[in-house]
Amino acid sequence: MCAKMHIYAYTKIDFVCSICHVEKAVHDTSPSHCAGRNPRDEPDMRASSLFTDLLSRVADVGRALTSSDVATASLVDQCAALLAGRGEATELALARQILDGFGQLDMAGKRAVFTDIVQRFGVDQTALDRAMTQYAADRSAANARALHFASEPRSQELIRRLNRAPAATQDVVAMRDALLTAIRSDPSLRPLDADFQHLLRSWFNRGFLELRRIDWSTPAETLERIIGYEAVHAINGWDDLRGRVASPDRRLYGFFHPAMRADPVIFVEVALDHEIPAAIGPILDAGRTPQDPAKMTTAVFYSISNCQNGLRGVSFGNFLIKQVVEVLRLEFPALRTFVTLSPLPGLRRWVAGELARPRSGMLTEAQVAAVSDPAGEGTLNSTPPPADIALELAARYLMLARTETGHIVDPVARFHLGNGARLERINADADTSLRGQEQSWGVMVNYLYDLGTIERNHEAFANKGELIAAPVVHKLARKP
Repeated sequence: MCAKMHIYAYTKIDFVCSICHVEKAVHDTSPSHCAGRNPRDEPDMRASSLFTDLLSRVADVGRALTSSDVATASLVDQCAALLAGRGEATELALARQILDGFGQLDMAGKRAVFTDIVQRFGVDQTALDRAMTQYAADRSAANARALHFASEPRSQELIRRLNRAPAATQDVVAMRDALLTAIRSDPSLRPLDADFQHLLRSWFNRGFLELRRIDWSTPAETLERIIGYEAVHAINGWDDLRGRVASPDRRLYGFFHPAMRADPVIFVEVALDHEIPAAIGPILDAGRTPQDPAKMTTAVFYSISNCQNGLRGVSFGNFLIKQVVEVLRLEFPALRTFVTLSPLPGLRRWVAGELARPRSGMLTEAQVAAVSDPAGEGTLNSTPPPADIALELAARYLMLARTETGHIVDPVARFHLGNGARLERINADADTSLRGQEQSWGVMVNYLYDLGTIERNHEAFANKGELIAAPVVHKLARKP
């Protein structure tokens, strides 16, 4: 096996770029993106790599010191040994072995491991009872803290120790991704997810995240991931990506975590324009003529993609937008307007639900008639409604539709309005793609980030549930 690997490495060496370390097949389809780059110009990434290599060497020593009984035990028994251990080398080796073993399991196997962790690594009841007794006798600050720490489930410490392994953070995030899937069929696993969320929110605190511009000189490993992670408007290969990151009137920024230096946590794509756009087509048009960015007055956030599903519920998108606004203002002083062109992913689904509840009162008779299938009462027509009806439906969906807990139904709207944006304009026929038609009949929304009112809008939304929208949107959403 080892000999085969050496032969493979030898035969591949002529097909790897000496600057960006990308296989020639990829390098040739992304011409010149590594021009002028040198790995020695990236000390932070090199330092991170050196530290990972150090941990790997210590873990190699630890593997040799790990007893055969532990090495061959079940994953959950290995987790117990990890919690009981005190040696650094053996701890790193065992944590790495657990993560590798977990990654090889199918979904049923992962679900079983999660179930065992919940059952075996909860709160130490004896320690908690002792701390409660001490606090009852003496309600001092020290005893209060002791009670707090005694109430922590051992599963949290298990996750911490797993994260100490070489290159572990990405695997821990993937582990939580698997947990979210497992919870769909087994809600009893939710307490374990609370442990993951508690730790991930600390580890991915905004203070640890680094904003970077992603351009054509960014390492190919990261660029390839951007292509795969784009969740709003698909990137169709290297030429399409180059148009989004290398054109003078385009920008792409991402947040990166020190433990995942090549893998973005979230990124935003920006188009510089001279007006608020009403459609996505001109922005994505591969044949468009780039404009002079210094003369543009409007920055358009047209795609925001969360890259790590395992970080769902860990919010940092609001910081991303606000920090990018400041970066853009410094680079282009002529910018005056900061606005999104956002999808409306749940519109058609919501309208279909309202048709099934004819007495809900959310839709007018004209709207019901425009979207109903004549052949099936209470179902959507396959033909899109007229543009004026689509705009009314979108406005009513955004302004009036609420979940059972009183929250705005649409997740994109909830995100931007919660960040202090204003619902500025709704655009019909803005997205002609199949996905856009399936989600919202092509309707898209502009959310305006007015720097003078962002914080006030956020406070009104957060404390009073007040949705800030332009008069034209209020007019479209008028009640029957």
